[in-house]
Amino acid sequence: MATNKELLGKGVRYLTGSLPLLFIGPSLIYNAFMNQHTNWHYLVLGIGIVACLSAMFLIFYGLKTMMKGLFND
Repeated sequence: MATNKELLGKGVRYLTGSLPLLFIGPSLIYNAFMNQHTNWHYLVLGIGIVACLSAMFLIFYGLKTMMKGLFND
């Protein structure tokens, strides 16, 4: 049962790509709710939500790719 190192590395790259989004997304959402008096509130909130959703997708896809690499699916 050999490990596919290319798929494993690809999965790790997806996970490292999601790491900054895990911190940026909630920070933007918090910033949007603290600055509700400005007109940019909804734009910043939307970007924060998209960043959080992107982080969740990248984590899921990265783990899925790593499992394919480890178990040769």
